[in-house]
Amino acid sequence: MKKYVLLFLSLGVLLNACKKSDDDLTPSEGIDPEESADVEVQDFMWKAMNFWYFWQADVPNLADDKFANTEEGIAAYTEFLSSESDPGDFFDNQLLYSEDRFSFYSEDYQELTQAFAGISKSNGLEYGLVKYSDSDDVFGYVMYIVPDSDAATKDISRGDIFTGVDGQTLNIDNYIDLLFGDSDTYTLNMADISDNVITPNDKEVELTKLEGLVENPVFLSKTFDISGEKIGYLVYNGFTNEFDEDLNDAFGTFKAEGVTNLILDLRYNPGGSVNSARLLSSMIYGTNEDEVFLRQRWNDKIQAQLSDSQLVDYFAKETSDGSAINTLNLSKVYIIATYNSASASELVINGLAPYVDVVHIGETTRGKNEFSITMVDDYGYSYIYNSERESEINPDNQWAIQPLVGRNENADGFYAYTDGLDPDIELEEDLENLGTWGDLNEPLLARAIQEITGQSAKRSFEVGMPANAMTNSKMFSILKDNMVLDKPLELEVPVQ
Repeated sequence: MKKYVLLFLSLGVLLNACKKSDDDLTPSEGIDPEESADVEVQDFMWKAMNFWYFWQADVPNLADDKFANTEEGIAAYTEFLSSESDPGDFFDNQLLYSEDRFSFYSEDYQELTQAFAGISKSNGLEYGLVKYSDSDDVFGYVMYIVPDSDAATKDISRGDIFTGVDGQTLNIDNYIDLLFGDSDTYTLNMADISDNVITPNDKEVELTKLEGLVENPVFLSKTFDISGEKIGYLVYNGFTNEFDEDLNDAFGTFKAEGVTNLILDLRYNPGGSVNSARLLSSMIYGTNEDEVFLRQRWNDKIQAQLSDSQLVDYFAKETSDGSAINTLNLSKVYIIATYNSASASELVINGLAPYVDVVHIGETTRGKNEFSITMVDDYGYSYIYNSERESEINPDNQWAIQPLVGRNENADGFYAYTDGLDPDIELEEDLENLGTWGDLNEPLLARAIQEITGQSAKRSFEVGMPANAMTNSKMFSILKDNMVLDKPLELEVPVQ
């Protein structure tokens, strides 16, 4: 597996390079808290956010002139860092912009970076959670099961319903502890669903979370030959750059089989790598490196130091490993996306829109157009995580933060989709008929095929019981719905 380097600086030490004299130090460079205070993590968080955070100018606590580089200023800075004893509370309560829904922290940077590589501790069951309309009880439905996981060995499958854990009925107050608590093993209490009624049954399924589960996001790819149309179907569940070659291989198969129509299923894809989104879009549309895929917008501190070549991403002709992109050169694509589709999934839809007729089937997406980078306590590298510098990370501080540092806009300059991207063809998933992956009668796939051929294997697309999930298991993974910038970054900072 290749190394995962989120970001690097070609000029090395950014913050040190900015220094002129002690009198000219900015807060992020010059102020150190009093040594007696146990605020090492909070100090790292503030300094990293003060420089990199997209909304730095809009958060009074992050202002450059918030603390003077004087004895009084240092005391005030230390008192501020000490205002929250828990670093997580400090990050959430003191440093975030009010409209920021997605920045987060991790107490273990190694766990975070492994998750970006598709490695996690998991039982392999991915599911949605729904609150009953007339009570505080909650039930779950299985979205899919990760191959080679513990769940893949058990009698449980897509569409199954569960209402309890270890004999306790799930409700709005206990579902987090029961499903996402410290216990690695739990037993699901299953239920039947019929005529919009969920009825617990006697079936139980025991699941165990295992270390090191690797999920290949290229979940399913197949080709249909229907009414003279060659239709490629790809279920892609996460933008994980370690599997870009698998993704490209899937398109190579589509190309070899003469696919002229593509259905891209992103219904459960919460996002991930920006570069994987660019590569996927190139596989769909084309490899002209002169055509803009996206433009970045950072805070004013960073924006002024980036060249146009750094701020603009173009379509690609090869993967990061040097393989030629297998492109279908399509002028129209059918994308299945729901509220569970976010960040990099939305980036593909928006980035393709100026060039391709994107037919969005499903629901309004999550609405996340900002990207983030991973930051750790490595002052010498401007707090940016680099896998080759792990020995330089403060050994007394294993925390990481994943703040939003910029937003993406497409070639037309459009970025205003924080309320989500609306579908062209609205169709919710039906809990009584989630269907089987890749089956021609699975409702969302069938609706896309109908749009391509004018024919349908289903007689009706009426939804009996909409899958209106309040959340899903992926939102409790360390990655959540994050969009990660994973390209080289060269800041034009003069060395003094």
